Amino acid sequence: MARQVYISGRMMPETEAKISIFDSAIMLADTVTESTRTFRHKPFKLEQHIERLYQSLKLTRIDPKMTPEQMLRTTLDVFEANLDNYAEHEDCWIVHNISRGLSVAGADPTVQVGAATVMIFTQFMDLKPWARFYTDGCHGVTPVSRMVPSQSLDPRIKNRSRLAYTLAEMEAKQVDPAAQSVILDLDGHVAENKGGNIFCISKGVLKTPSTVNCLAGVSRATALELAQKLGIPTQETVLQPYDLATADEMFFTSTPYCIMPSTKFNNLPVGDGKVGPITKRLLEAWSELVGMDIVGQAQSQIN
Repeated sequence: MARQVYISGRMMPETEAKISIFDSAIMLADTVTESTRTFRHKPFKLEQHIERLYQSLKLTRIDPKMTPEQMLRTTLDVFEANLDNYAEHEDCWIVHNISRGLSVAGADPTVQVGAATVMIFTQFMDLKPWARFYTDGCHGVTPVSRMVPSQSLDPRIKNRSRLAYTLAEMEAKQVDPAAQSVILDLDGHVAENKGGNIFCISKGVLKTPSTVNCLAGVSRATALELAQKLGIPTQETVLQPYDLATADEMFFTSTPYCIMPSTKFNNLPVGDGKVGPITKRLLEAWSELVGMDIVGQAQSQIN
């Protein structure tokens, strides 16, 4: 069955999906975005993702001409139209990309021609690239490139301007092809990964950067909520590479993999070099929350 996508009021097969080459998404990367995943074919925290989407839309002054309630209903329609494409053991992304619409090249890039372009689609949740990290842990590496400073673009505005993240990730992978970037801000403080947030655990305390220099991730919030339920102390604070190198445990959070353990940082072992007990407890709690084995699902794709 051909996947159905939604573009600005119309549902259509993905093979027919087109936007103008003059759309601001292409001309200026002037687009806000959200990515939600499903667990057992149930969207996870979709309402929170749409709430954050509308916060980004407000700050970027893009009017989708849809209320959050209409966006939610349309999103569920797209998801339900594609449900037969995913087997019982498979899950999917639900992606929103919303641009300002047609853009006129010239002296004033803020001129908007017509309505915003609203794009919604689903995509198979391919977990193979992360599957082995649940047991082995990944290698966190600090690239040369730094975060775009929040004085220029607030990281809480989730947008499709990904070039800075892509360059940073390429630099990290020159050190280790399987590395995951730990991007620092201009002051040398730990900020975020190309698509996720960063945590460390020291002496039983779970620590993560505040949202001054990183995205207010939905998965980040989930990890903090689970820690609270488990009685694990948490701190949103300033972290430096020293703190990660000397931590007992470290992990990343993001929509697809939820929690990705890290057992090495800049070629130094994190703790004893193994996935730590608190990281495992949080992963187990997340699996319990969503009613499925998160690790098992990912590893089944490579077995």
